Amino acid sequence: MKVLIAIAPEKFRDEELNEPVAALQKAGIAFDIASTRKGSCIGMLGAKTTATTSFEEVNPEEYDGLIIIGGSGSQAHLWNDEVLVHQVKILQRSGKLIAAICLAPVVLARAGVLRGKKATWFESTMSDFEMKKGGAVLTRAPVVTDGRVVTANGPLAAKEFGEALVKNLAAPGR
Repeated sequence: MKVLIAIAPEKFRDEELNEPVAALQKAGIAFDIASTRKGSCIGMLGAKTTATTSFEEVNPEEYDGLIIIGGSGSQAHLWNDEVLVHQVKILQRSGKLIAAICLAPVVLARAGVLRGKKATWFESTMSDFEMKKGGAVLTRAPVVTDGRVVTANGPLAAKEFGEALVKNLAAPGR
């Protein structure tokens, strides 16, 4: 089993990456980290990681799911990334896990996968607008699972988000 983790090249939220990665590693689930470009990526709190691939190079069919990390960089770099939005659609049509935390659920909303689905997000004027426009059934719970879609509202929910991802990968849709 292998998942793709999508992050902004800068200003991703450190714990929103670190907690899910720890949960995946503990469960023995492999992952690749992708961004708008290959190379070094820096978090809002200074964490550094490496994107081993770019979105353009990814074959979504090779993955069992996609996890999109939030932070202010997600709005700047991921919301409008057409390649990432296309990959979300491909994975969703294949019935695979689609997940996002903090400001990143907007990518799911823009891909159309949240229409009629329960979801949560980090609230801001722009994210509120985009989530509603995308047809999400909004809830203020820290983590929400609706079938193969998992969303979380921010860094305080990062650990629970990681646990929900592993649970969904092990038992899809529960």
